[in-house]
Amino acid sequence: MKKILVVLVLLVVSLVRLEAQEGFHFDFHGFVNPHYYADSRSVVGGREDMMLFYPKPIVRDSLGHDINDGWQADMLAITARLGLRINGPEMLGAKTSGYIEGDFTGSTNATINNLRLRHAYIDMSWEHHRLLAGQYWYAMVVHEIMPMTNPLNMGSPFHCYARQPQVRYEYHLGGFEAVAVAQWQLDNMSQGLLNGDSAANTCFARRSLVPEMNAQLRYRAGGLLVGAAVNSKTIQPMVNTTDVASNGTLYTSWTYSFFGSLKLGGITLKAQTLLNNSLYEGCSLGGYLMLAENTYRDWHFNTVWFDVERNRGHWRPGLFLGYARNLDYGYTAYQHCFGRGHNMEYLWRVQPRLTYTTGNGLSFTGEAEYTCAGYQEPVGNLRLSLSMVYAF
Repeated sequence: MKKILVVLVLLVVSLVRLEAQEGFHFDFHGFVNPHYYADSRSVVGGREDMMLFYPKPIVRDSLGHDINDGWQADMLAITARLGLRINGPEMLGAKTSGYIEGDFTGSTNATINNLRLRHAYIDMSWEHHRLLAGQYWYAMVVHEIMPMTNPLNMGSPFHCYARQPQVRYEYHLGGFEAVAVAQWQLDNMSQGLLNGDSAANTCFARRSLVPEMNAQLRYRAGGLLVGAAVNSKTIQPMVNTTDVASNGTLYTSWTYSFFGSLKLGGITLKAQTLLNNSLYEGCSLGGYLMLAENTYRDWHFNTVWFDVERNRGHWRPGLFLGYARNLDYGYTAYQHCFGRGHNMEYLWRVQPRLTYTTGNGLSFTGEAEYTCAGYQEPVGNLRLSLSMVYAF
């Protein structure tokens, strides 16, 4: 810890000198976010289940009791965040900036409480063009329409929530925007067979040599944003590091999305629908099936969500609604299943919230989140949460 503090002090001193000498401008910011939450049953999630996806199915013991039923509670502050924005001089005719941001959620459950890189990118903006290179939001995360729920999941698995290394190009003309993204994997990895065993690993994407590709078309006018996106992901689902002849062929999946947001006075409305074929890496639903060696097929989810919030005043109520249906529920003619939610016919969530903000960086939020999973025996989980945010 002392070494980290020394490095931070030296970094601040160096940046102050650089700002004075080279015309760079630095903005440090972040927040502290203690969060208490309680669940009525065990859930599928991450980071001590702070990132909740859906409740676990009924599993009965020898006496017939459901071992996943029963209240649990926890409190964490791992989402505390530090960010640094660097605004530099004009270069190559473009406005230049850089951004670095981290929190303490760790890159896996095993590294929780460790500093994790969230964003790290270079941004170059011309009159009609923008080029961004580095780690940024996963392309199917349209951050302008991100649900304003407070827990770590931010609407997932109905809404994607991940970041990936990428190169992103945007073209702006009037109210229209065209976006093209090529992205790679790091923290959020594809699933497949590695040396014959099921695993999540970046090798499945790296062996394909093809980055995940995304294209979007958007339109903005005043408080309106609407758009559509198409996403293509190519992986090699079978990788054998000891026998090259056992490596498999490539598999490509496609996902489509329509999204929009609208500000009406003091109200913000957001919505999105996904034809989700394989967004496991985006902390969402869907996946693929290995029918036989080198033979694959998608299994599809159709997802829709809606979020509304008051965006002004001290008291800011909000509501998130999400629904997803497994379009291939009941299909069992496969050898291996990779993805999230295959054993559910549907999933829905109702999540009201109430935030009180002082207007000076301090806010308090209470939420009730009910998620129902349509297993063969449907189950529901009620999450109650309280949190504070001190932003600076």
